[in-house]
Amino acid sequence: MPQPPIRIAIAGALGRMGRQMADAVRADPRLALAARFHRPGIVGDGLVSREEALAAADLVIDFTTPAASADLARFCAARGGPALVIGSTGFDATELADIAEAAKIIAIVRSGSFSLGLNMLVGLVEQAATALDPEDWDAEVFEAHHRHKIDAPSGTALMLGQAVAGGRKVELDAVARRVRDGVTGARPAGEIGFAVVRGGSIVGEHSVSFCTEGETVTLSHAAGDRIMFARGAIAAALWVAGRHPGEYDMRDVLGFGAP
Repeated sequence: MPQPPIRIAIAGALGRMGRQMADAVRADPRLALAARFHRPGIVGDGLVSREEALAAADLVIDFTTPAASADLARFCAARGGPALVIGSTGFDATELADIAEAAKIIAIVRSGSFSLGLNMLVGLVEQAATALDPEDWDAEVFEAHHRHKIDAPSGTALMLGQAVAGGRKVELDAVARRVRDGVTGARPAGEIGFAVVRGGSIVGEHSVSFCTEGETVTLSHAAGDRIMFARGAIAAALWVAGRHPGEYDMRDVLGFGAP
């Protein structure tokens, strides 16, 4: 017999990604849009309370804010479910710790980007960072997004910075330079720099350049439409439904993680 569709609730339903996710879920016969909810106190337009939404769903897809996502993770863990797919970015250490704690009880996929191409870029960047000596090759992460994005660097840019750091076997926080202003002095070897653009309607552009005397290697990815994030989130939802508790990412979903 065919499996019943996975019941999906959409958090932040009135946001741009919330609306796009709802459309994508409705279009996929493997899924059923069980509920949509937004901030507390906001109902109407088919919205329900968070409590009603969680009771109706097998899984919640959440592209909201770091604070809201961490709170949702705590709430879902306290009631024993449902599972979560989290696409918010810009978490602080406390919020990440809350999500990790919730993942001891429920299954969570959290990623700075749900794009297949971008996650492939992360792997290529890590390979390049492993091969290119940081004493000779400077690494710079560039990202550009629309004027409405509230965090910087983007979660995806931080993923790429972490890929460079992972390839070099160093801690990103120890070598990252997120801002340059004024007389900064010569660049120290091994530094991982970040550059940020915010403007217009740019969906998302990311690149990592490795620069040495006489040559530059640049690996890049450009997003043309947010539908790619919705497709990735659906792939994550299908993969994580019924999984054991744990915190997963898109490399797990795509089979790139460790066995």
